[in-house]
Amino acid sequence: MSELFATTGTIAAIATAVVPQQGSVGIVRVSGDRAMSIAETLFHTPGRQVWQTHRILYGYIRHPQTQQLVDEALLLIMKAPRSYTREDVVEFHCHGGIMAVQQVLQLCLENGARLAQPGEFTLRAFLNGRLDLTQAEGIADLVGAKSPQAAQTALAGLQGKLAHPIRQLRANCLDILAEIEARIDFEEDLPPLDDKAIVSAIEKIAAEISRLLATKDKGELLRTGLKVAIVGRPNVGKSSLLNAWSQSDRAIVTDLPGTTRDVVESQLVVGGIPVQVLDTAGIRETTDQVEKIGVERSRRAANAADLVLLTIDASAGWTEADKEIYEQVHHRPLIIVINKIDLVEESQRKNLQSKIPNCSTEQSRSPKSQIFTSAAQNQGIDTLETAILEIVQTGKVQAADMDLAINQRQAAALTQAKISLQQVQATIEQQLPLDFWTIDLRGTIQALGEITGEEVTESVLDRIFSKFCIGK
Repeated sequence: MSELFATTGTIAAIATAVVPQQGSVGIVRVSGDRAMSIAETLFHTPGRQVWQTHRILYGYIRHPQTQQLVDEALLLIMKAPRSYTREDVVEFHCHGGIMAVQQVLQLCLENGARLAQPGEFTLRAFLNGRLDLTQAEGIADLVGAKSPQAAQTALAGLQGKLAHPIRQLRANCLDILAEIEARIDFEEDLPPLDDKAIVSAIEKIAAEISRLLATKDKGELLRTGLKVAIVGRPNVGKSSLLNAWSQSDRAIVTDLPGTTRDVVESQLVVGGIPVQVLDTAGIRETTDQVEKIGVERSRRAANAADLVLLTIDASAGWTEADKEIYEQVHHRPLIIVINKIDLVEESQRKNLQSKIPNCSTEQSRSPKSQIFTSAAQNQGIDTLETAILEIVQTGKVQAADMDLAINQRQAAALTQAKISLQQVQATIEQQLPLDFWTIDLRGTIQALGEITGEEVTESVLDRIFSKFCIGK
């Protein structure tokens, strides 16, 4: 392996978040051939407790030379191969905070362990055959999940729901390769190759790869979330909308125009998708230098957002200022939020709606591109969330299977596999010799193997596991 991962020896790391004066428990994890001897050196058990695998012992952690008491703790023993890394693993469950876990970690390092690299525990689990690469990446996704749906998708990967179809595709390619190579080596002893059957099998494999590739955007959305910018003139209710939506008082709300001077963020979950909502300063021409900076930040936020909510004041109608802002943001995925509907009559709503551009006629826009809300009365929020989810479903992001959501690395490998299959098909159509068929078929097999780790390079492992936290 590369220098990033020296996968020999015994490693130790703090496996829980360390926060000053917070957290009731802190865990120090040790894995490797010296894990048990380190535990026996540091941990002292009162009474006649039995040191057996998968048992929890109660006792005290003491400095081996001075016998000074470091902490009262629990010790969890997991002997190989029944552990996360398939090595001997011990965990010291200490009191939370900073000092106890830091002192215990230091004692482990002084008595034969070295500090683990980011992701090294999971890397050892992969190298020792406990996990494949898709499962390892599922663990990283689970740790970083921002919504229940993202967590469920990560668990699906951890349970092998992605690895199984990939392995099946690779096995099918290997069967086709065996058929072709058999004809090359024993042409006189075997019947002619059924070209149509080979082409049909390749087409089925390519179709399944396309289905898996269709989950890439959904996976990216679940991992990174949707960035939504609320924009509009001053005093149209943008901050009130954010507060009503997030059920909090994140933004200051007054009757004075220009109250919001900077971008205010709030994290929400809509239909299982994490959403970062940005409440921006009102966009208008101003001589106030501070407000001018806020307006410029609002424009940048709108251009960087995945979705723009252009908010207007129903009582003021569709103004020239609204039109100017619309011209600046209409190239983005857009929903027009007609706020303060509690201040107008039904006939005024219909008249106003007829004057506002209908974004649904433009490509990749929600059928419900005009939403009526009253942030002050907490009305219309459900309709707004429904419209956002419709944009997700009818826009670029299309994933039929929420359980499967590939990441960028997996998508790149699948794309390469698909390209190689297309080249195989072109070779067959050109009626080239069988030797040429096998070249690109091997490329497909290798690309699929990179996804699960059956064929993988050190640089790929470095890139994957360096993104993990140290204790994982």
